[in-house]
Amino acid sequence: MSVDATYSASASGGTATLDRGRPAASGELARRADWIRYHTVRLIDQAGLGHYSSTFSCAEILAVLYYHTLRLRPAEPDWPDRDRFLLGKGHVATGLWPVLADLGYFPQAWLGRFGQVGSPLNDHPNMRLAPGIDFSSGSLGHNLSVATGIALAGRMQRRDYRTFVLTGDGELQEGQVWEAVMAASHYRLGSLVAVVDANGFSGAGPTSEAMNIEPLGARFEAFGWQVHEVDGHDVPTLVSTLDALPDPSDSKPVCVIARTRKGKGVAMMEQAPQAWHLGLLEPEVREKVLEEISERLR
Repeated sequence: MSVDATYSASASGGTATLDRGRPAASGELARRADWIRYHTVRLIDQAGLGHYSSTFSCAEILAVLYYHTLRLRPAEPDWPDRDRFLLGKGHVATGLWPVLADLGYFPQAWLGRFGQVGSPLNDHPNMRLAPGIDFSSGSLGHNLSVATGIALAGRMQRRDYRTFVLTGDGELQEGQVWEAVMAASHYRLGSLVAVVDANGFSGAGPTSEAMNIEPLGARFEAFGWQVHEVDGHDVPTLVSTLDALPDPSDSKPVCVIARTRKGKGVAMMEQAPQAWHLGLLEPEVREKVLEEISERLR
């Protein structure tokens, strides 16, 4: 598969219209994660600045969610029974745009305008501009609160969709998050799933130094959540964990703590993750990074 190629449903034995992602084996999902990394580098280069390492840490999570787990109809973005997805750590939207274009939410040509004034695709997703975005991102911490409301609305409307939120562990230092955690268990929202990209860093440095949030699993459990702690780069484990989610009518919201490595997939970024939280690769370095990722896609 060329790194520039869009993902073909027929290549994986699927069909063009699917309600739940596109069928793909674990090996293909892992390749999807590297495909996300590759296009993230290209989009950041195009825009002139962006978030590398925090996008790379959640590439496998995005691949599994969008190409396996989420119940979606890209041709019908407002389908009432779709699963909802909210990007709490909105600054990693650069890795989401290629996926949504690939799935057909908007034309591939939109990617060529990423980061430009007037473009519907920017560093943070805007629900009023881009199809496939269930809620906008901006200030960290508010999307779990919004997701709690969406999950509660689904129950009131007697719909069985799930609401997924991808948060960062640095984001969990926000007090509003824990108000939402408390409310979700109080309202017995088993349709709500928080996936924590626990890469150990926030924008200011190691998460533990800014404000310790560990033991993270025990904290969520204390608030009445069901917790699963997994390797966030282990695609088969992510798949099996999300496949085993309880019925949306269950009484306990679910937290999947995905232990990840910031900068995953690019050696120099794994070694200095904080240095690449926000930046721009020089042309020579960019080509080496693209080659490193491409090697795994061949």
